[in-house]
Amino acid sequence: MERRIKLIWDFKGPDALETAKHHCIHLKEFSQLENLSYHEVDHNQLNEMYTIAFITVDESNMKIFRDALKPHRGELAD
Repeated sequence: MERRIKLIWDFKGPDALETAKHHCIHLKEFSQLENLSYHEVDHNQLNEMYTIAFITVDESNMKIFRDALKPHRGELAD
């Protein structure tokens, strides 16, 4: 089984939640346009001023997503 990588974007400030939600739309659109599969696209509000958006992809596709979308960081997915 291939490892899964979670690519993460950080959004801070009073509009962080709405910005992260909107970013998720673009992550899904990119995947569809490039015909790339993913496991999950979602956001997670950590507090009122800090929300992350993320996409979980197979390690074999990670470089395509990373190079095109410039995530702030990445980690092994659960």
